[in-house]
Amino acid sequence: MRPPRRVLTALLAPLLAAFLLASAGAGAVEPDEVLDDPALEARARGLSAEVRCLVCQNESIDSSNADLAKELRILVRERLQAGDSDAEVKAYLVDRYGDFVLFRPPLKPGTYLLWYGPFALFALALIAVVVYLRRQSRAKANAPAALDAAEQAELARLLGDEGAAAPNDGAPPGQGPGQGKAP
Repeated sequence: MRPPRRVLTALLAPLLAAFLLASAGAGAVEPDEVLDDPALEARARGLSAEVRCLVCQNESIDSSNADLAKELRILVRERLQAGDSDAEVKAYLVDRYGDFVLFRPPLKPGTYLLWYGPFALFALALIAVVVYLRRQSRAKANAPAALDAAEQAELARLLGDEGAAAPNDGAPPGQGPGQGKAP
């Protein structure tokens, strides 16, 4: 007798979730890169998560499989084993590759655009939308009102077309209401 699918799902779902969580932390770090000291390895993993892969540009070196990312992971671990602090390792990488190598570049005049640029663009877009909406509401408010019957009659008289003021009632062009075809 086979167990129902619900039972199998209930048993296998936690195992699958545990497997996925365990493998998610692995990243691209290869076994030969892992340090023997767990404290140093934890610091190296933390730093690697903050450093941008210069090849992939949208991944950390911790999760990238690019050759340069591997070299940078090894470099970070070598610097930590040499006794550098986390700040010294970051400073070394910034000296070599510039502020772009960090996912969170330092706040200084050279990086103000990186930090405040998105907010400035959002503010400009918001201002543009407000200006557009105000212009639209002013255009609607300044739109001429529809002509009343007296104005339509005056317009028709000025244009010399007395039939223009009366509705056409679906008659073909040139035939006004009451001007049906002759029998």
